[in-house]
Amino acid sequence: MSLIPQPQSVTPKEGIVELASLDQIVSSLDPTLHPEGYTIDISAAQGVQIKGGSDAGLFYAKQTLRQLIPPSALRSGARGPWRLPAQTISDAPSSGLRWRGCMLDVARHFMPVSDVLHFIDVLAFHKLNTFHFHLTDDQGWRIDVPQWPRLAEVASSRKRSMQGTRHDCSFDARPHGGFYTADDLREIVAFAAERHVTVVPEVNMPGHMQAAIAAYPELGNTDVEGRSPDAGVWDSWGISPRVLNVSDKTLDFCRSVLDLVCDIFPSETVCIGGDECPYDEWKASPSVQARMKELGIKTESALQGWFTDRMAAHLATRGKRAYGWDEVIEGYTGPTEKILVAAWRGPGPTAIAARRGFDVVTCPDVNAYLDYRQSDDPGEPTPVGILLTLENVYSFEPVPAGLTPEEARHIVGAQVNVWVEHMESARRVQYMVYPRACAFAEVAWGKTKEHGSFEDFRKRLEDKHLARLDALHVNYRPQTGPRPWDGRPDAPGYPQSREHRLAEIEKMTAELRL
Repeated sequence: MSLIPQPQSVTPKEGIVELASLDQIVSSLDPTLHPEGYTIDISAAQGVQIKGGSDAGLFYAKQTLRQLIPPSALRSGARGPWRLPAQTISDAPSSGLRWRGCMLDVARHFMPVSDVLHFIDVLAFHKLNTFHFHLTDDQGWRIDVPQWPRLAEVASSRKRSMQGTRHDCSFDARPHGGFYTADDLREIVAFAAERHVTVVPEVNMPGHMQAAIAAYPELGNTDVEGRSPDAGVWDSWGISPRVLNVSDKTLDFCRSVLDLVCDIFPSETVCIGGDECPYDEWKASPSVQARMKELGIKTESALQGWFTDRMAAHLATRGKRAYGWDEVIEGYTGPTEKILVAAWRGPGPTAIAARRGFDVVTCPDVNAYLDYRQSDDPGEPTPVGILLTLENVYSFEPVPAGLTPEEARHIVGAQVNVWVEHMESARRVQYMVYPRACAFAEVAWGKTKEHGSFEDFRKRLEDKHLARLDALHVNYRPQTGPRPWDGRPDAPGYPQSREHRLAEIEKMTAELRL
């Protein structure tokens, strides 16, 4: 059958059942099942019957049924009947993770709504249930906020884009931009909800804000001596030194944007970013230093913690929980239950955050960053980061060793992250994401004892699942390696060794480990 994720229990029976269409199945709810669990019973006597612990369970049962029929049947216009072996399948997520997610960055390269919908549809096919939508960054702002019209007019586009990595420092000459209206975003939310996928929006703050500052310069640290008045939307990759100031007016701007986000997205969680915020401007700004003195705050890290607490408190008034990258806990002193942490800087922050009592979605870059290169083949497009093969992703263990049972319960989710600096199109995104996301989906759902080896997974992938991806129009990376047209010789990369990256992470997380 070659199913991905592999169900927890499959019991063959005698006989063959012909299924004319997926509309001919009998479905019902069974509250004794796990809410995302399901059973499928295929027999000559009863035909095809499915039960789910909830509507989500029924949806996942149907995704498994879609894998039981021939891959060609996933194409538009396909018609049955299809012959199914009689069997009983019983399945439910066994990983203990309630958040099985994927983050997609559309700030570096805008993705049209139709491509976002297709991306979500394929995630749902693999039983992933959370879509983390990274909507703003230095290089582009993707939300139309009527109260702040220049975010769409100015912050949503840049004059050019970097070709390859920042180490090569070459640029194209093409303007790039785009933004989503409220109706666009509501359509994405509704489409995802039909597939039992929660859309978690991200507005990154107080760093990664150069695009917004380009639209409204008063949000920035304009009193820093020698600072150029207008840097525009950033056209380089990496981290801009431009960050928000911490005036009451700027905090009100952030709250008003978050209010719009809360109005559009029903998710209980809203991501406020918080990663990679350089403190140079805060250190050089007389007004920021005066604000720190007024608040009795000694360090810029503690100031960011204060900022995070203000935003988390505002989200709480809207019935939302703040979600932030693991930097947010470095200077944060508020209640741990107010913040959900995305632990990304290597394997260490997941355990550190859990031991401190924070709930954690684990996504260490060395296991879960799908922009990292897939092989050492010189034909890989813009190879960056460490080598992260299909097998590397499949071997990811979301719950670190050494945690007590109580600490381990704080690992509530896992996700893979897709940063698109070097992915200029949906076709390129698909190449980088699949089939590695298939491996992650099985990790997040929960491997079985009988079929939990990488070799078993690889056989199932190559036997039927790649043909399913073909039918779903996914431009996945072939197992034989990149094709000539997959490469980007005009956009050179910057590969790293795992040892070098881990040494970088050690320095990056020094404050977190204090």
